[in-house]
Amino acid sequence: MIKKVLIANRGEIACRIARTCRKLGLEVATVHSSAERFARHVREIGESVEIGGAAPAESYLRIDAIVAAARRVGADAVHPGYGFLSENADFVRALDAAGLTFIGPRAETMERIGGKASAKIEAQRAGVPVVPGSPGGMKDPAEVLRLVRSMPLPVLLKAVAGGGGRGMAVVETLDGLEGRIESAMREAEKAFGNGELIVERYLPRVRHIEVQVAGDGQGQAIHLFERECTLQRRHQKVIEEAPSAGLPEPLRQAILADAVKLAASVEYRGLGTVEFVVAGDEYFFLEVNPRLQVEHPVTEEVTGLDLVALQLQIADSGALPLTQDEVRCTGHAFEARLCAEDPAAGFLPATGRLQLVDFSRAGVRIESGVESGDEISPYYDSMIAKLIAHGPDRDAARRALLAGLRASTVIGLPTNLQFLQELLEWPQTRDASFHTRLIDERYAPGAAAASAAAPGSAVPIEHLAAAALYWHGQWRAQTPELGCWTLGGLTGWRLNTGAIAPAPQPALVLKQGASEWPVRFSGVTAQGSYRLRIGDEEIEATQRQIGAGRYLLLCKEHALELTICGASEQIELASALGTAVLSATSYLGGAASDAAASGQLLAPMMGKVVAVKAQTGDAVVTGQTVVVLESMKMELHVTAPFNGNVSSLRCQVGDMVERHQVLAEVSPV
Repeated sequence: MIKKVLIANRGEIACRIARTCRKLGLEVATVHSSAERFARHVREIGESVEIGGAAPAESYLRIDAIVAAARRVGADAVHPGYGFLSENADFVRALDAAGLTFIGPRAETMERIGGKASAKIEAQRAGVPVVPGSPGGMKDPAEVLRLVRSMPLPVLLKAVAGGGGRGMAVVETLDGLEGRIESAMREAEKAFGNGELIVERYLPRVRHIEVQVAGDGQGQAIHLFERECTLQRRHQKVIEEAPSAGLPEPLRQAILADAVKLAASVEYRGLGTVEFVVAGDEYFFLEVNPRLQVEHPVTEEVTGLDLVALQLQIADSGALPLTQDEVRCTGHAFEARLCAEDPAAGFLPATGRLQLVDFSRAGVRIESGVESGDEISPYYDSMIAKLIAHGPDRDAARRALLAGLRASTVIGLPTNLQFLQELLEWPQTRDASFHTRLIDERYAPGAAAASAAAPGSAVPIEHLAAAALYWHGQWRAQTPELGCWTLGGLTGWRLNTGAIAPAPQPALVLKQGASEWPVRFSGVTAQGSYRLRIGDEEIEATQRQIGAGRYLLLCKEHALELTICGASEQIELASALGTAVLSATSYLGGAASDAAASGQLLAPMMGKVVAVKAQTGDAVVTGQTVVVLESMKMELHVTAPFNGNVSSLRCQVGDMVERHQVLAEVSPV
């Protein structure tokens, strides 16, 4: 009988698993890396063992360290969560040898269906339709290259041991193919310890449907209905829902039946997910995820089941605690993945400190692994939280999630919060006419949606006014008292007589991206407000602090509560109108502040230099890769901005670099 569980994971999933363990009366402990000694999952769970360095290969992927940690805390079972070692058969065997219960499938089952190549073979044996392509995994880049060249494009490269879009690449042209194959293999090796790839026919404009299954390990299996995971960006799920939307009932029943058939054929034990792609009235097996999924909460919401509790019950008893007839699907549920990333910069992940994270008014289920003041590290994924909403029907659930996102506040890093709100309002999301490439197509370079996402494209005047008044308050607080020269009602060199009007000279310039707004202040009116000229618009506004980081703006007969953080030079704010990050520069000191060294290659985010493709003196052309960074299991290519020569190189392989650090310089020819 299980008494104490070690959670071999981090972040929100560790916190979520611990919650159910405690509800069932089980003791719980966890693990952490040297970079996460004070992480939320460590604080919340209360007992944790440090298992190595910051990089996953030095900690969360170390089988020996996790087995030792389980023994140290007196655990008799280990829950792997998702990612890391959750699909590693060697890990399961190591736990078996140590007399510890693995909360998941047997090692032999994992070997049969955990890898994409082996799972494809098992699906064919069970009579489940599969996508045409390579029969198994491939280790030799030259072999992959030959196969891709022999197939009609586009084709898909997939990491055998991967998941979540890592180590995947769509090949639409043969240009640069060798480098793309090597990059996909490197990503897969670093993220999963296995660089093997499979090659498949790429099916554009498909839907992604997955079925939650549960098995007793003796040939009995059931389904817990399906999830719609079609809204993806670069093969990574963004918004999920349950059940699927608008799937014809005969097609739905066929998919559910095939998922159960496959699970039963391999005597699956525990919870797993069988994934399919749907093209018209056809469907094809994609892969099996022999673990808990990130998006499992939507299934919990529509079935009323606690899936972690179900995992624990199966692991403890070796039996299914319910039959297929007892599983019901009620209403509809949506989940959104809120991440630290910048939609205006191609959804580039962001790292650093979260100044404020507030879901207190969201009114929906929140699963999060961070709080205000926590760090988003370059070593792990950039997810801040999952927001989950349930409703009696699909549109009610969608609207509830939309309202929850609008009521959420995250300040300190760029996020996809605004993008998620827009995505839920897209016509294709409303009527479920979406496909897996919808987001990538709309946000491709040069596309209308990508242009619309450019920074500074639409900052509400209320946000500009709030930022200006916040800057003014910060500036006043830093200015020593100088008698009449610093009276609150005076804001510049003028006589305090006559009509109250904005000064003729700007005091401040607010900027976001390529947009800027000079700001002129008046003195304080009799009503305690300021007249501001922001760009070409003149308004009267009052702002009062009503709590820590919270302000109330009265502007244009409109009261608006905002959260504002930052120093006077950079101001971040959020309200019901959205979020904004603005730089604030005193007018007299702003002329030279935008000077940038032409040809400097800057690190787009914090990361590790994994390759240097050019040396000092080398000739380079526009778009040629000079430096390759690795961050959050992804490779980022820093390229030459124009034709020229590398005039200096300021990094080497193995260096950890900060965001915006100069990596190299290119001089024009």
